[in-house]
Amino acid sequence: MKKYKKRIVDELLLHKLEGFGAVLIEGPKWCGKTTTARQQAGSVLDLGNSKTLEDSLLMISIDTQRLLDGSVPKLIDEWQTIPRLWDAVRNEVDNRAEPGQFILTGSSVPPDVDAIHHSGTGRFARLKMRPMSLFESEESDGSVRLSDLFNGKGIPSPLDASDQLKPIAFQCCRGGWPYATFLKENAALDQAYEYFNSVCESDVSRIDKTKRSPERTRQIMRSYARNQGMQIPFSTICSDIKANDKLSISDDTVADYVEALRKLFVIEDMPAWNPNLRSKTAIRTSDTRYFVDPSIAAAALGIGPDDLMNDLKAFGMFFESMAVRDLRIYASKLGGNVYHYRDSNGLECDTVIHLRNGKYGLVEIKLGGTEKIEEGAKNIQKLASIIDTTKMQAPSFLMVLTAVSKYAYRRQDGVFVVPISSLRD
Repeated sequence: MKKYKKRIVDELLLHKLEGFGAVLIEGPKWCGKTTTARQQAGSVLDLGNSKTLEDSLLMISIDTQRLLDGSVPKLIDEWQTIPRLWDAVRNEVDNRAEPGQFILTGSSVPPDVDAIHHSGTGRFARLKMRPMSLFESEESDGSVRLSDLFNGKGIPSPLDASDQLKPIAFQCCRGGWPYATFLKENAALDQAYEYFNSVCESDVSRIDKTKRSPERTRQIMRSYARNQGMQIPFSTICSDIKANDKLSISDDTVADYVEALRKLFVIEDMPAWNPNLRSKTAIRTSDTRYFVDPSIAAAALGIGPDDLMNDLKAFGMFFESMAVRDLRIYASKLGGNVYHYRDSNGLECDTVIHLRNGKYGLVEIKLGGTEKIEEGAKNIQKLASIIDTTKMQAPSFLMVLTAVSKYAYRRQDGVFVVPISSLRD
């Protein structure tokens, strides 16, 4: 029997259950929502089971209360298959007036939003769940804590780290799918391909019962993969598809498919960061294109670890995507979000981790190497120098996050260099 690997979201779920009557866990299928929720559930209604779903559809019209009875917190898995349950859970939370009554999990936004009459504000807490970070899959030793960097503890002295690039290429293509982390290499890589095929062949149409072409879904996801980490409009995706697949497609069609993929939590674009600057520089506000996990892009393009090792430019894009995934997971533990910065002068910062208390850190993402690390360090120092610290705090830290480095350390200029295999929340 495979041992459950502790997730960062475990602690977040426990915390939310202490303060809210119900907690909704959302995220892509196969990321481990059900397994995580079962660790704390007292009873389970498994609507992912077709027989249970069929029986429950009959029962909700006869005796809704029976579906909600059971030891608490009661897990209702794939709740969106019966959207009416939302209001039933909300009313039951009001009646019981106790925290920790229900956990709901869902791998898509419910298609029938009209069946939900109340938002659940004050009754429901929401948790976003993603595939595993490297720390959760036990591939980062966690010797550098993001929370320590925010609290000024930093890295007292250089820490040994891995300087092997090939494992990083494998981790990008395998992804953070929990089941894949228990499998041998080839079998592990197959998981992302099966996920990609499932999304294209069925999920993208089932999400809202709208027939969509599997081939067009593949085209759009391939274009997304080629343009990950970029701020591009849908018209660019159209042009990219025409150039590579010779088939016409409209902006409206791309928008429809992308929205379906968002509802499935396959796509998770990154919003722009808008700091107070001392200059009147115009800040670009376009979202940056990302999948929720880099392995989806690898599957969409049909590439593997060896392909990344032979194309370091492409490898850099995939590593950036994996780093963004991990930073989002770690930031969620700290009550923060991850943003991208770009202005009209061409100055960029790959990621800005901004916490609710106003603290933030600037992070550049590089594969490694002295030249690239130097480039990243100068970039974030330049951004830090134009922030108006009379109107907002100075950054808590500046960091170059690398794929490989012999050490995790603090440079003389104060910039931290941290390999991803050393980082945790």
